[in-house]
Amino acid sequence: MTVLKCNVLVLGAGPGGYVAAIRAGQLGLDTVIVDGQAPGGTCLNVGCIPSKALIHAGDEFEKAVHFTKKNALGISVKSPKLDLSQTIGWKDGIVERLNSGVSGLLKKNKVKLITGWGKMIDGKTCEVTAGEETITIHAKSIILATGSVPVEIPSLPFGDTIISSTGALSLDSVPDRLVVIGGGYIGLELGTAYAKMGAKVTVVEATDRILPQYDADLTKPVADSLKALGITVMLNTKAKQAAADGKALIVDGADGEQTLPADKILVTVGRKAKTEGWGLSDLDLTMKGTVVAIDDKCQTSMTDVFAIGDLTGEPMLAHRAMAQGEMVAEIIAGHNRTFDKRAIPAVCFTDPEIVDAGLSPKQAEAAGYKTKIGIFPFAANGRAMTMEAETGFVRIVARKDNHLVLGIQAVGKGVSELSAAFSLAIEMGACLEDVAGTIHAHPTQSEGFQEAALKALGHALHI
Repeated sequence: MTVLKCNVLVLGAGPGGYVAAIRAGQLGLDTVIVDGQAPGGTCLNVGCIPSKALIHAGDEFEKAVHFTKKNALGISVKSPKLDLSQTIGWKDGIVERLNSGVSGLLKKNKVKLITGWGKMIDGKTCEVTAGEETITIHAKSIILATGSVPVEIPSLPFGDTIISSTGALSLDSVPDRLVVIGGGYIGLELGTAYAKMGAKVTVVEATDRILPQYDADLTKPVADSLKALGITVMLNTKAKQAAADGKALIVDGADGEQTLPADKILVTVGRKAKTEGWGLSDLDLTMKGTVVAIDDKCQTSMTDVFAIGDLTGEPMLAHRAMAQGEMVAEIIAGHNRTFDKRAIPAVCFTDPEIVDAGLSPKQAEAAGYKTKIGIFPFAANGRAMTMEAETGFVRIVARKDNHLVLGIQAVGKGVSELSAAFSLAIEMGACLEDVAGTIHAHPTQSEGFQEAALKALGHALHI
């Protein structure tokens, strides 16, 4: 048995964990990071990155198919074909490059990476099984970054036909019929990608609308796009079980019980904190429901034991975990830090994309604010017109009394790239006048942000 001692042990090499380890290394702390898979966690290996690669491939193939028909641009293409195995190989290549990049950054900052599954023995000790070897690590400070796992429906266990988002990222061919259980962002992102690649997609959602975490004004353009793509959306419908041969899903909705033929059934009903398999029961941690409770420094109920990312609950976003990881490393190094972010932007990579930062109009109202709201449609934006991307809008929500920006939302093609401007404005305490008075480059979609602020002030220039 090998025994190691260090200042900082990070359990989990996902976005939060590896950022925490890199920052700890930069600060001169002797740091060890442990994970049983390649560095990058769910996001890099089987989540954010590979799914965006498939979304891009779907977009490009759908574009090629579009050009086989009469179109405004006068482009003509004949019989485009998709080799999904090659697409998956390209996607895997991106993941491998990023894995290598993270490994290189850890090495550069003198962080020891141990590939193996770690189990906490107590608040200072972790035992790692790395192949045939057992490694015991004693650390002064622990950062728990174990991430999350897909939620499995008991009556629909993952297998050959029934797949999670992980399985959907490694198919060797496009299924003729794909049934997606769950109308949240994961299901719609992957369902849309496969529909663009040629699959007949049906989405089964238990609530009365898709993307229930976003307000209806933002999701309507997405619903319209799903319909245009030929995706069937069944609302107020619950998945019951797979048919005996696994080639169909039995659902129960407004029209009673139905059987939906399916070559693959994709279950995307959410994710849950990974609390099993790494020794949580051997730690005296206070829980908040099913997640680990933390304070504004990500400190748990145990001294020198911190928890970050999905293990600590919503919002389960990689960039939240990264921000927490960087902060915790600095706290361990003696810096005075707290997690007091005004806004953590959320992006939905559907078609069109959605960005949500800060408070929506209803949330602002519920918080007791009287508001001024400005909306600017992309149909009035020159750059959007030149990209055939006139669907959607930018919306800004501000206090009525002092014009402080409370929230910014957008839906439209490529609006994910506006998320940094939105969150920066909120984080810096911008007012409507600050946004309206900032020169935005022309012609860009970002002008919609400025025009929305001008609209809220009562003098938009281009509508």
